[in-house]
Amino acid sequence: MDVCKVVGIESIKVRAHDGSFCTVNDVRHVPRMTKNLISLSLLDSKGFSFKGKGGVVYVCKGSRKVLKGVKRGTLYALQGSVLSGSAAVASSRVHQEDMTTLWQMRLGHMSERGMQVLSKRDLLCGHKVQKLEFCEHCMFGKLHRRNFPKKGIHRTKGILDYLHYDCWGPSRVESIGGSRYFLSIIDDYSRFTWIFMMKQKSEAFTKFKKWKTLVENQIGKKIKKLRTDNGLEFCNSEFNEFCEDEGISRHRTVRDTPQQNGVAERMNQTLLERARCMLSNAGLERRFWAEAVNMACFLINRGPDTGIEFKTPYEVWYGKPADYSSLKVFGCPVYYHVDEGKLNPRAKKGVFVGYRDGVKRFRVWSPPEHRVILSRNVIFDEKSMFNPMLKVIVVEGIRNVDKQVEQQTLNESEFEHQGGADQHEHVSIESETSQSSAGAQQFIASGRPKRATVEVPPKRYGFEDMVAYSFQVAEEVDAGEPQSYREAVSGGEADMWLAAMGDEMESHDRNQTWELVNRPQGRKIVTNKWIYKKKERITSKEGMKFKVRVVARGFSQREGVDYNEIFSPLVRHTSMRVLLAIVAHYDLELEQLDVKTAFLHGELEEEIYMTQPEGFKVSGKEDYACKQKKSLYGLKQSPRKWYKRFDSYMLELGYSRSPYDCCVYHNKVDDGSMIYLVLYVDDMLIAARSKSDIQKLKGLLSAEFEMKDLGAAQKTLGMDIYRDRSKKKLFLSQKSYIQKILSRFGMSSAKPLNTPSASNVHLFSAYAPQSEAEKEYMSRVPYASAVGSLMYAMVCTRLDLAHVVSVVSRFMIQPGKEHWQAVKRIFRYLKGTLDVGISFGSDTKCLVSGYSDSDYAGDVDTRRSMTGYVFTLGSSVVSWKATL
Repeated sequence: MDVCKVVGIESIKVRAHDGSFCTVNDVRHVPRMTKNLISLSLLDSKGFSFKGKGGVVYVCKGSRKVLKGVKRGTLYALQGSVLSGSAAVASSRVHQEDMTTLWQMRLGHMSERGMQVLSKRDLLCGHKVQKLEFCEHCMFGKLHRRNFPKKGIHRTKGILDYLHYDCWGPSRVESIGGSRYFLSIIDDYSRFTWIFMMKQKSEAFTKFKKWKTLVENQIGKKIKKLRTDNGLEFCNSEFNEFCEDEGISRHRTVRDTPQQNGVAERMNQTLLERARCMLSNAGLERRFWAEAVNMACFLINRGPDTGIEFKTPYEVWYGKPADYSSLKVFGCPVYYHVDEGKLNPRAKKGVFVGYRDGVKRFRVWSPPEHRVILSRNVIFDEKSMFNPMLKVIVVEGIRNVDKQVEQQTLNESEFEHQGGADQHEHVSIESETSQSSAGAQQFIASGRPKRATVEVPPKRYGFEDMVAYSFQVAEEVDAGEPQSYREAVSGGEADMWLAAMGDEMESHDRNQTWELVNRPQGRKIVTNKWIYKKKERITSKEGMKFKVRVVARGFSQREGVDYNEIFSPLVRHTSMRVLLAIVAHYDLELEQLDVKTAFLHGELEEEIYMTQPEGFKVSGKEDYACKQKKSLYGLKQSPRKWYKRFDSYMLELGYSRSPYDCCVYHNKVDDGSMIYLVLYVDDMLIAARSKSDIQKLKGLLSAEFEMKDLGAAQKTLGMDIYRDRSKKKLFLSQKSYIQKILSRFGMSSAKPLNTPSASNVHLFSAYAPQSEAEKEYMSRVPYASAVGSLMYAMVCTRLDLAHVVSVVSRFMIQPGKEHWQAVKRIFRYLKGTLDVGISFGSDTKCLVSGYSDSDYAGDVDTRRSMTGYVFTLGSSVVSWKATL
């Protein structure tokens, strides 16, 4: 180990407590030390004496007090500061090799040769580049490279004399701004590069015209020659006429010979290599490829180029060296200033994804908001990029470069880092496509507060996103439960909650979920909390069920240490309805089981320590920790562990897993008929011709897991099941759920309507709030929760809502009053159709039929078409969808 390795001995100058100066000799430079230490015994050997009293110690030379220390804990803290000396650099806690690695990351994984050129010119803030260690991210990003000439022929005499122009795309993955292509423009003389993101290739001509006007106005010169391939985006009458009118000579490559446009092709390859490296290093998803390509372009313009004798494109274009002092690592965590109220946090955490041209602002991806924030006041956490536990992602979505692109350069001007927070913060939102190309102006920091601006269209959520969101909202419908242990034990229902908590702890004791051990040194302890829920009984004979869970706070787990894989499947609602259709058609028995504390049956492979549950700490062992022996609710891997355990047991019993839904199992019984089991986390539905076959399976499951037999199925996933066995009818209803959401959103007494939407009303994004009064009003409207609640009803039983819910869900980001009125109309429609549900019967043959239709350019904003489909099994509807 070299944790305490001494790499040098130096003298440092220290400012003492009284403002005087002294020099400390023979100081050891230990880069990994987190504190500066002074040995009193060594000072004693050098002839110094000590005087101490009342928590203060003085180091004296004769009668003069040289240093002063104040007691903090068991040590004395020096009152003063280190002014100079190479040993003082130890306070940065970054070794020279680490600094080289840090600069490599800041420069977007530039080659060692390029970094050495910048270092020799003293452009890296005085850092001397060391030999680079093996970089796995460079392997992922650069290993398979095509052969290009190492040095191009450079014959042009000036800027804008000759341009190389190419388009890359389409990307397999759409960027966060919706782009699939990028356009690259390279000035042959300076090798300066511009990148423009595009959603369609047809945007290439418009981008070129805007860029031409800007760059010619700034430089004061005209474009002379333009080299492109024969793509239709470059070779069309409009483009040709424009070049002729502007006096631009066109040079086109021979068909199928991309080498003739080698400068642009090689640049595209370099951009993508660097982007792959940065994405891998940051552990970001492939949808951030455009941000990474933008950053790569920004850094390539500031890196040495062999084609211009190791000068940088920036230097040749602007006539001065670039400033590297404020470069930061792409993908590093950042904290940006916000002002959302006196008691709210003053900062939020995001991911650094680039620089904004024209003004001193940084581009920060905000995960909770799913958008890019522009902020001028940010704090960077680059040290976290040295964490060896960071997940490495092999970026496969950005292919090699023959004919592909998308993005535009960030500002080609100087920039500087502004740390700290400022009350005149300007935060705005944008996509990666909103950046302009080059600009010679400096970043401008405005001193006046400005209104936040939205530069991206509202995000269109996918159907799967909305379904997932609706499940979360549905869980929140029931209100009135305690939110903490203290609230539970001090309320009017304390006895019921205490009894439920006692049952929960007894369950853990029986299952031996954990064992108490001394807290391990150096291990993170996962915290927990009590979750309280009131649930309706399956039958109406008893009152509400008080259900309590000890839930681990999984967000405090560390990937790779406390968990690895976490995916666990859930049964599809379509599968559930298909089973109910089969049950009704063949008049099968249908019964229900519930697994008690299902997640406790999963076996853990990782070593996890948790705090003792509040209110149930063992006397005399309050500081002990719970070493988990089995999985627990809240742990990230618990659902997966439970599913794997249950799945393996069902396969042992001889059941087959459906190839179409991992949560559906089936088997053939003695009389040749089928028995089916559907699993939804800890709830099960079992269907078979004979009740004895169901009882046999129940017995096997109860022997392996602690189960509760709920008898004939009457309620599942918030849906009520009604059966008329004499008519072979089964009805699925969400009447009780709909009544709850009507009450939750204040629509219980609303006037019912016959239709969910008005035929003469069309919604579009222009209805977004414009005035401050509208924004204030809509900020108090629970639009997202209301749409999520409606979505859950639509997904389960209300296919009549498919179209209208799809429409209102498009405006989740910026809903306006008209959008909210449309949502309230849906509630009024539900008020008048409480008894509507899905009916399953046996009046037709059990065959699958499908119906599909679409309108034509029905969406006002995008002119995309609405498509819908319905599938039936016999006469029973089992699947439906309406989407753009």
